[in-house]
Formats: sequence, structure tokens, C-alpha cells
Amino acid sequence: MSGIYIHIPFCHSKCAYCDFFSIPEKKSREGFADAVSKEWDMRRHELSDSEITTIYVGGGTPSILTPGELEAIVSPIPKSSLSEFTVEANPEDVTAHWVSSMRSLGVDRISIGVQSLNDRELAAVGRRHTAAEALDAIETILRGGISNISADLIYGLPGQTIDTWRDSLERLLQRGITHLSAYALSYEQGTRLYAMLMTGKIKEIPQEVSEQMYDMLCKYTTRRGFTHYEISNFALPGKHSRHNSSYWDYTPYLGLGPGAHSFDGEMRRVNPPGVAAYIAAINSGKTFYTVEEETTTDRINDLIITSLRTSHGLNQEAVEKIGGSKSLSELRKNADPFISSGRLLCTDSTMRIPEKYWLISDAILRDLLLE
Repeated sequence: MSGIYIHIPFCHSKCAYCDFFSIPEKKSREGFADAVSKEWDMRRHELSDSEITTIYVGGGTPSILTPGELEAIVSPIPKSSLSEFTVEANPEDVTAHWVSSMRSLGVDRISIGVQSLNDRELAAVGRRHTAAEALDAIETILRGGISNISADLIYGLPGQTIDTWRDSLERLLQRGITHLSAYALSYEQGTRLYAMLMTGKIKEIPQEVSEQMYDMLCKYTTRRGFTHYEISNFALPGKHSRHNSSYWDYTPYLGLGPGAHSFDGEMRRVNPPGVAAYIAAINSGKTFYTVEEETTTDRINDLIITSLRTSHGLNQEAVEKIGGSKSLSELRKNADPFISSGRLLCTDSTMRIPEKYWLISDAILRDLLLE
């Protein structure tokens, strides 16, 4: 099995915290859909005739495309074996007609960027929608017949408090969503939010407040029947993101569009950012990607980082399969102090970080990585 990721780099405007590749919607949009379709035809062989089980259209803001543009992109991709077809959307783009169009294309899951249900917090990071519009969009999707809805929230926003975080969390979980992705705000260099922080226009919330918000997140989702299956992801039974899970369990996937990443089980490829250059290259019959050279140690470290973000943890046999018994012995040696302290649970076949330590998992992972 394998997945397809399609990166749509267009946005109405850039959110203050965003460091993903995106550009204004009208810039270089002409010819984009046709180029992505051509790239699929050029690169489909990389999946070695593996059944395509998931499609994920992300960005950027995929809901910015017309239904016709999205159809031109996805129509050549075989869908007979699909178990999940996700499209990301912003609330301001969701209409009854848009939902109906998505259903006609075979989309069965919508990932909606809510981020907060507090208008002041939304305005502080440049979101274009209001809390009421976000909730209306969810209702529109449900009425339109798509019941599998994932929503994004951010904690640690400028001006956010424990009370406003609780309010966003409680109200969103009551709206019939099946999946929640909740992220701690990060200040990435090159973003407007980072510049505001450096110039003193905003202040980062204290670490202890962020930890309280995360603890509240875990407790409230559990009460609602959600399973915490990855550091930032929570799902009702059977509603975990099948596509995103492929990134964490080494399932091959093909990334189409500028800024997209691919992994065929052995090699990683990256399409550089740049829409005009991407369209020109594809139209001239050339691939656009560069190859990320990885050593055996790099591959094992990738596996450690991705697997230990999840409730399933790291399969030790997979480490041995890639690097042999020597690599597995080095990993186990690195793991011993964390096993002794309870920050890492280990069986004969797996290692995993307990949920209560997920918020500090980066510190654990740094010391587990092979050299």
C-alpha cells in the first residue's frame, strides 16, 4: 500500500505563524493543476504498482482551488483501493456547493483549520475567519454528508489563557468532529510572528502554562472518547489519520507539487519550493525533485523520531532490519537510562514513550539517536 500527498501552495494570505511554502493565490496559479497531473504521470512508477490507499491534499490552502482545478489534479490517480481521501480547508472557503463538489470527487474526510474559537486570538495570528464562521463551516460539512472531520487547534497563541483554551477545546469537541490535531505554537524564523516576538510586540506564554494546556487537552479528549495516538493527534475509534500514520510507520508515499516530499521505502525525494519553476520543469518533461542522500544511520534516526511520536512506539526489529544487530545494540544502550527512569517503556519487540512524557519527547529523542 502507499499514499499520495499533493501540495497546494496557494493562500488567500499568510498566517503570522506559518513557515510552510505558500504564496498569494493568484501568483503563478495558471497551469498549476495541469502540471501536477503531468507530474503524477511522470512519477507514478516510483510506487512500483503498489495499491494507493490514501490521498491527502494539503497546503497552503487547498480549498482555494475551484472544484474543476482539484478534479484536474486528482482524476488521473487510481481510487479503487482508497481507504481515505482528505482535503484541507479553511472555514471561509466552505460552502454547501464546495462540500457537494468534494463528495462528487470521492473526498470522504475534511481537515479544517480552526486554530482557535476566540476571535481576538484568531486576529492576533492573521486568520481570516471568525469563531462563528469556523463552527458554521463544520456544520456545513456535516450537513453536506461528510462526517469524518478533523480540526486543527493551536495552544500558546498570543494572549491566550487557560480559560480561553478550555473554551475553544470544549466547544470544538462538542461539534461532531472525529479527529483533533492540536499543536503548541512555535515561533519559526522568517515568520511575522517571530519578528513580532523579537521586537517585543508579543510575549511567549510561560512553559508551565503551555504544559497546563497540554494536560487539559489530554484529559478533555479522553473524556470525549478520543484516543491519543500521536503527540499532536487525537481520534475517535477508527478515525485516526490513515495517511499521516504512513509517515510514522515507513509506508511509501509520493509527494506531488512544489514543496512536497516523497519516500519510496528506500529513498527520500523533495520538490523544492517555487511554483513558476515547478510548472516550467514539468511542462518541459523534467522531474523537479532533488534526492536527499541518507546513510543507514540517518534512516534509523528517522525511524526513531517518527515512531516514538506515536502510541505504538518503535519496532526494534525494524531498526535491526535497517542497520543490523550493531545498530540495535547501540540503540538499546542509549535507551537504558530512560528505561530505568520510566521515561521509556520497553518490551522485547517495542520501545515507546509514555504519554505523560510526550511533551518533553524531543529531549529524550536527542539522546536516543545513533551517531
